[in-house]
Amino acid sequence: MPTEKEVYEHHAGMYDRLIRREDASGNLLKAIESILPPDGLDIIDLGTGTGRLARLLAPRARSLRAFDASGQMLKVASESLRELGLKNWQAQVADHRQLPGADASADLLVSGWSFSYLSVWGDRAQLESGWQEIRRVLRPGGMVILVESLGTGQPVPIRLEHLSDYYAWLDEKGFASTQISTDYQFESVYEARELVRFFFGEEMAGDIGNLYTTSLPEFTGLWWRKNE
Repeated sequence: MPTEKEVYEHHAGMYDRLIRREDASGNLLKAIESILPPDGLDIIDLGTGTGRLARLLAPRARSLRAFDASGQMLKVASESLRELGLKNWQAQVADHRQLPGADASADLLVSGWSFSYLSVWGDRAQLESGWQEIRRVLRPGGMVILVESLGTGQPVPIRLEHLSDYYAWLDEKGFASTQISTDYQFESVYEARELVRFFFGEEMAGDIGNLYTTSLPEFTGLWWRKNE
């Protein structure tokens, strides 16, 4: 099983296959819509990866700028957005702590399963640096929505131990939050084992066909706050 850094730099295609199996019920877009409908907005997708959120939001946005530190991930995201026939987007390699966007240029900034790495691979100072960039590029009254896992293969949502400092930081910043189910639904047991083994490891892959068949439970949290 590759490390997360190795996945993002060298296995973008395999990763995209996995995340396309998540949220089979479409709960993620519904949750975003309940916070702020994306219609006609200028949106920044921070840490876009292979385009999981971008594919949901770009068709309804006025504009979408996709930023990620991995050029390999952005290549896959760009290909998928082109396949949708969209022309209202841009993709650029960028660090969370130094965004190329102009001041007050976005109505909505989303970051899925990405902003937390400033904490996991860094510290509170890195989170604060990224937070200042988010506030800079958002318009007054603009919205930030941060999306993160609350557990894979669990019967109920849980706060993951390696993200404990990140969750605490979100609480301290006064983010509102909600929890949704975003279960994986695979086409076959073989595919489930292949993709789960790739990202989550042998132990969880071993549960496929025993505890799970072609479905794998996943819980996701959304944290949001208006820009002051």
